[in-house]
Amino acid sequence: MTVPRLVGTDFGGPAEADVLLLGPSLGTCAKTLWAATAERLGKQVRVVGWDLPGHGGSPAAASPFTIAELAAAVLALADDVTRAGQFHYAGVSVGGAVGLQLMLDAPDRLASAALLGTGAVIGSPQEWTTRAAAVRAGGTKALADIAAERWFAAGFVDRQPAVAAALLDALRVTDHQSYAQVCAALAEFDVTDRLVEITTPVLAVAGAEDRATPPECLRQIANGVHAGRLVVLGGTGHLAPAEVPERVADLILGQLGARNTAYAAGFAVRREVLGEDHVDRAVAAKTAFTADFQDMIVRYAWGSIWTRPGLDRRSRSLITLTALVARGHRDELAMHLRAARRNGLTNDEIKELLLQTAIYCGVPEANSAFRIANQVLADYDERKASR
Repeated sequence: MTVPRLVGTDFGGPAEADVLLLGPSLGTCAKTLWAATAERLGKQVRVVGWDLPGHGGSPAAASPFTIAELAAAVLALADDVTRAGQFHYAGVSVGGAVGLQLMLDAPDRLASAALLGTGAVIGSPQEWTTRAAAVRAGGTKALADIAAERWFAAGFVDRQPAVAAALLDALRVTDHQSYAQVCAALAEFDVTDRLVEITTPVLAVAGAEDRATPPECLRQIANGVHAGRLVVLGGTGHLAPAEVPERVADLILGQLGARNTAYAAGFAVRREVLGEDHVDRAVAAKTAFTADFQDMIVRYAWGSIWTRPGLDRRSRSLITLTALVARGHRDELAMHLRAARRNGLTNDEIKELLLQTAIYCGVPEANSAFRIANQVLADYDERKASR
């Protein structure tokens, strides 16, 4: 593996706080892209940006590299900052692609991720090959004219001329060969089929006017990973941290805060109670239409109720089964019968519960529940015995 050397930019923050690493977009550097956002983030977390090879403060790469090798280099930088501990991550475009790779290669290291203006695959191999050849022939200065149109939402250059100029100047001085090497790495990058492997909580942020990675790219990520959430920013292009720094900072801090903790805890409990296979099927079936409902269930049912210490899981299963029998929710009953067994209830204890529901919920409801339980528990015992 060829691991390029990356240089970090320490934006500061409380020494004892969690570490947040910030990844760049192609042709930008941490200082120009993230400075305004990092100033706000640094009030609560320690913020460190990194530059691509031949960009900003990082030296040019001696040889070609892949996105996986870039991710390894970022991990090495994280080791220096966190002493091999966990860290949070946010990245734009290729920085977001590196974030996806980090979650696949080192899932235990990332506490959360915010991915902005990126995709599980970005563009096409032919587009990147063509751009790499153009840069090798004419340098990055030739890209500056079209970059303004690809990077920013309409009217941004007029509203923020100094910010836009700084970003375009950084592009003009980027090392030509290094830029082309990043293009080659992106031409080979495609983790679409591996999104389902990602269990780190992910915030996917799209610019409504982003032509390079439109909202559908971020929606695919949010729907594909286990714990994803999509936010679309109106009036924003490809470089959201530079265009709307206050909004981006608020979103990232929200991702790091209690809301994210509830989601992560709830998702873990959901997998333990309902089983890996059930949750994997639910995640695979998630669509843009159902994503918000799934998000709500994980945060509030699993993250706020099932995680409370006041009752053990056996007790919560007994309560849940009783409520489902009373309300006649038969599909949910079958699911929670299996969950009750995982939580330590025996068939005899479930039988006693169902007998009691006949008195307090009604004989017809209990009759249906016994019929469902008879089949579900027999199947559960058979599968357990065959393992």
